[in-house]
Amino acid sequence: MMLCVLATVIILIASKNFSKLWSTLNFPISVYDWNAPKKTLCPKSPINQANTDMKINKIKKQLDQLIPHRPFSHVNTTTSAVHSVAKIINSKTTYCRGDQLDILLEVRDYLGQRKKYGGDFLRARISSPELKAGASGKVTDFNNGTYLVSFTLFWVGRVSVSLQLIHPSEGVSALWRARNRGYDKVIFTGQFANGTSKVFTECGLVLNTSAELCQYLDQRDQEAFYCVKPPQVSCDALVQLKSKNKEVSYLSMLEKSLFIRFNIGVEILKSFDPISVSMCNDQTIPLKGKCKPGMWPPVPTGYVWHNTWNLVSCNLSHFHTETQMNVCLKGKLIYILGDSTTRQWIEYFIKHIKTLKPVDLHGFGNLRHQLVVDLERKISIQWQRHGYPLIGSSVYSAKDNEYLAHAIDRIEGDRNTIVVFTLGQHFRFFPIDVFTRRAINVHNAIERLFQRSPETRVILKAENTREISIDSERLSDFHGYIQSLVLKDIFQDLNVAVIDAWDMNIAYGTNNVHPPEYVVENQINMFLNYIC
Repeated sequence: MMLCVLATVIILIASKNFSKLWSTLNFPISVYDWNAPKKTLCPKSPINQANTDMKINKIKKQLDQLIPHRPFSHVNTTTSAVHSVAKIINSKTTYCRGDQLDILLEVRDYLGQRKKYGGDFLRARISSPELKAGASGKVTDFNNGTYLVSFTLFWVGRVSVSLQLIHPSEGVSALWRARNRGYDKVIFTGQFANGTSKVFTECGLVLNTSAELCQYLDQRDQEAFYCVKPPQVSCDALVQLKSKNKEVSYLSMLEKSLFIRFNIGVEILKSFDPISVSMCNDQTIPLKGKCKPGMWPPVPTGYVWHNTWNLVSCNLSHFHTETQMNVCLKGKLIYILGDSTTRQWIEYFIKHIKTLKPVDLHGFGNLRHQLVVDLERKISIQWQRHGYPLIGSSVYSAKDNEYLAHAIDRIEGDRNTIVVFTLGQHFRFFPIDVFTRRAINVHNAIERLFQRSPETRVILKAENTREISIDSERLSDFHGYIQSLVLKDIFQDLNVAVIDAWDMNIAYGTNNVHPPEYVVENQINMFLNYIC
């Protein structure tokens, strides 16, 4: 199965042929390179639980090699954005639309000394604010303190370059170690109904206690959630949950200093001014085909121009009006699965398609299941959250919990059925094995869906970037980046369409986990292109 390939790809990240591999990973952020063989680690075989456990462990070990331990004794020896220098390679007097702009980045520490290893977590972007234009860049790490940052100049005008140091390599190492130390960065509180009274106990993915536990176990997929069992109350009486961050940290005081706000997302010094891009006379614009499922995006995926998202690999039609959306959605049964970043989708549809009417499913709160229908046009759109873990200070129903693999297994599927799913944000708090197991189980469910209904269309919405000023130990985009690599590799053997919300957020220059409506609109426009 594909997870054997995942282990191979993770090893390949560590190979000396890094730049060649990067073209297949398609993420505008640096990782690391070590020497490793290019071969399949295991043959295809039927998935069973023992194999799943083995693959999860193998993935974790390979990631441990990918993100080496970088100890340090003083912040002065870590990467400094202020002391690092970026220079244009083979600078031109005239740049044409479609040209590539290559920048050599040399990173130094706070003492001005050249660093001898890579692994810094970087973000690269070009933009023209007056044109409402932007695009991400591709970063190649040579693992010797230098990076190649490449941009495609997609539009004509004055273009500015932004290179940000999100975390130094020492911070990346600390985040990875801290992430995998424990499951207790979040406290879940379960409410049990006992007649007319309420009983509250601690819950979680793992509980370090000798008390009697209620185990909520998915026997097939081996995903579990636990609560301390209240005295003389049935485990079936769990009705509601909420969560909050626990006052626990696996970072040392020295490591925490790397994640003070003014040390995150710092602009790197550049030795050049914004460049001017022209439409040269001898240029031809290559023809692009229609967007189809199974097309994994290049780096960058696309670019923003006049606040509109354009793809590199295919042409996007634009569904601007309610009538256009209604025509596209007619007769469609749409399942939107995941977290609040896909809930934004159904909220957008409700706001902009007045013929959609909500069906009261008698839930409560923002995390309740939602269903809207247009009976005349036979349109049905529903949103459902993924199963545990679900992070939120608001109370939500425990009875609505369903893992995505089981939700997908309930879908019969046909040519007018579409499944959209996302995974990521709620998993950043926990060791990577939790996320990897969930991704494997969803992959297997989609495989079963395609076996019974090859015409069903499935769309993976990638994870959003999020606020830089948040708690890095729990929610840094570094965690999301690693999850994105894992997700991409697990699902690349399936005929799914991909909406690269990560790349889109960078291009738009938004660091909001719930991006502005104009960004959501462009995500949905991509979705409509894939189904119509």
